[in-house]
Amino acid sequence: TDTGELYSPYVGLVYMFNLIVGTGALTMPKAFATAGWLVSLVLLMFLGFMSYMTTTFVVEAMAAANAQLRWKRMEKRKVRDDEDSSSGVSDSDVLLQDGYERAETRPILSVQRRGSPNIFEITERVEMGQMASMFFNKVGVNLFYFCIIIYLYGDLAIYAAAVPVSLMQVTCSATGNHSCNVGDGRKYNDTDKCWGPIRRIDAYRLYLAAFTLLLGPFTFFNVQKTKYLQIMTSLMRWIAFILMIILALIRISRGQAEGHPSMAQLSGIRNLFGVCVYSFMCQHSLPSLITPISKKKHVNKLVLLDYILILAFYSLLSFTAIYCFRNDTLMDMYTLNFTNCEIINMAFIRYFLGLFPVFTISTNFPIIAVTLRNNWKTLFHREGGTYPWVVDRIVFPAITLIPPVLVAFCTHDLESLVGITGAYAGNGIQYLIPAFLAYCSRKDTQLVFGSGTVNKHLSPFRHTFWIVFVLIWGFSCFVFVTANIVLSESKL
Repeated sequence: TDTGELYSPYVGLVYMFNLIVGTGALTMPKAFATAGWLVSLVLLMFLGFMSYMTTTFVVEAMAAANAQLRWKRMEKRKVRDDEDSSSGVSDSDVLLQDGYERAETRPILSVQRRGSPNIFEITERVEMGQMASMFFNKVGVNLFYFCIIIYLYGDLAIYAAAVPVSLMQVTCSATGNHSCNVGDGRKYNDTDKCWGPIRRIDAYRLYLAAFTLLLGPFTFFNVQKTKYLQIMTSLMRWIAFILMIILALIRISRGQAEGHPSMAQLSGIRNLFGVCVYSFMCQHSLPSLITPISKKKHVNKLVLLDYILILAFYSLLSFTAIYCFRNDTLMDMYTLNFTNCEIINMAFIRYFLGLFPVFTISTNFPIIAVTLRNNWKTLFHREGGTYPWVVDRIVFPAITLIPPVLVAFCTHDLESLVGITGAYAGNGIQYLIPAFLAYCSRKDTQLVFGSGTVNKHLSPFRHTFWIVFVLIWGFSCFVFVTANIVLSESKL
């Protein structure tokens, strides 16, 4: 529950921007090309709007959870005060002592402020799992953890595949007759030679094994993301993104653009939907992000500004990509398009962009793995119970690490991995869970505080219609994506 050091709303805006714009953005250009620019733009704007709406739902639920916790503490204090008064201690003594203790533990400026804080003030970090346990029944809590776990497994599978793919593409193409040709759109088969008798798929699996051996052990320990690691990876990410946009714009301005994107291709919508949902994902991290913001009065407006900036950035990255490169030359991992000597002749920049996912994803993999492991522990935890050492230190880390590595071993189709993760687990986390949290927290708030009480962080989409709309949309997406997959497989 420790919120850590407070920061200004604009610093929070930057943190949120960095959180949302991640690995998903690298697979977006290919998804744009396969779905058509008009369909892609409309869907991106609509899904951005939906994500913003559910973000306000989560903020509202956080405020309601803070109010509930504050109310429970007040009730406990009241009971304690009643017990003290019955034991012969006067009310004035209790109040003086309580007031003195609170004044001593608070900063001087805080003591000097007049008036009591609003009961819905977000001062305590309440994670989504805790909110689920407060507002959902047992079935709802288990479904929540199931959804989070599936999403994190997808995340780890994407990370486990992205690093070996980047290493395979760069190193295999840097040898033999394929030097500088990784980003030229040539379709290599997994059975093509890489080094001597080693095939490309063998190289990929060797890199996957090395990645697992190097980063897998962190799953068995506790890992903390340091401030300097965040700064370094954020800096590298922004250098890479800006470089790619500038290089694409230079190529377009020189008349060397080869892209002729279509307006609409319905067959590409499934993957585009998953990629867009994945690329707007932040709901599960909002408690850690919003709680330390010092002034939360206009938090919804700041979040809206963030979404508008992210929408503009995604559009710029994707449109420069689809007009700079032909549809059939765009790679699943967009950075690999810039490892071609014809695009950029500076070897350092080629290798920096080609290996960029290796550095940034490798730092995130242990963090996601430990988060998933802890969610497994929470799901099976029983009040007052402890796990045997073997279960705690071996079984939980093993069931965290093995499945995503097996998925990555079987496939390195990043677009599909991102699409399926976003379309299923991402759909649940981004739409269904926030909508249910908003609905249940409103019911609980009315029950505890009365129907006249107004949550100061109430979502702008306060009408029940919006919750119903999000739920219908979320369930419709499940049906649509599943039907699309079944139909696609049946055609094959």
